[in-house]
Amino acid sequence: MLPKQLTPPLEAGLVNYPTTGRKNEERRGGSLLGSIAGDMIGAPYEGHPTGRWDFPLFCPFSRYTDDTVLTVATAYCLLHGTGYAEAYRRFARAHPGRGYGAGFRRWAFRDDAGPYWSKGNGSAMRVAPIGYAADSVEAVLTEAERSAAVTHNHPEGVKGAQAVALAVFLARNGVEKDEIRKEIAARFGYRLTRSLDQIREHYKPDITCPGSVPEAIVCFLEAEGVEEAIRNAVWLGGDADTQACIAGGIAEAFFGGVPYDIETEVRKRLPEDLLAIVDAFYERFVKRQA
Repeated sequence: MLPKQLTPPLEAGLVNYPTTGRKNEERRGGSLLGSIAGDMIGAPYEGHPTGRWDFPLFCPFSRYTDDTVLTVATAYCLLHGTGYAEAYRRFARAHPGRGYGAGFRRWAFRDDAGPYWSKGNGSAMRVAPIGYAADSVEAVLTEAERSAAVTHNHPEGVKGAQAVALAVFLARNGVEKDEIRKEIAARFGYRLTRSLDQIREHYKPDITCPGSVPEAIVCFLEAEGVEEAIRNAVWLGGDADTQACIAGGIAEAFFGGVPYDIETEVRKRLPEDLLAIVDAFYERFVKRQA
């Protein structure tokens, strides 16, 4: 169980990022940009793995995909109290052709469709905002389940969402990596003691939560910054944009932001309607107290 002192109550939904023992990323504002950057940077390499860790971060094919659209949709729900099913459908329809999985696509364009027992990592890629907005471990787990269950109601789909949301929550509340590793492993049974090199040696593309979420978390655990976490996830291969989205989101919470140059490139590629929600979410849930 998590020691009580690791989950202090937050005041007015605002977060003070810890500075002791961590490298604060240079940033100018915004939130959820670690997740979105991972998505954009990983997008060109989904299905086309790079053999280089030092690949170019941005290229003409770096674009936002379904990971970004649905992450922002989750943030919208938390800002406005909209139901997850309603928001996910609305945002997917407003941003079509962004690489949605076949099951989600069928669900999104049918008003009467119910959850489809998926354990895919789509539930985990969109959940980072909950780790910022919730004020307790119990609230994180409950809200993550609600966000997952409208589509990914398989126990593994729910578990993947809860694991990522909880990792973000712990990271932005000052919990160190070893404790995050122990807590996520104990609660969800994920193997997080493997090194990235050990994983990569035998890793094959896997879009399920149990086959990609633990690996994405390890990509964060071995990183010393947001860029490194994203590079780790892309270099691993597999579902590059989603795993980099997950790793980048946790890393942003842990390191206190994203590097200025990455944020600048992300903002260039994000449409105004999504960017406005990102900035509104930052102002309400993430902005440092004066």
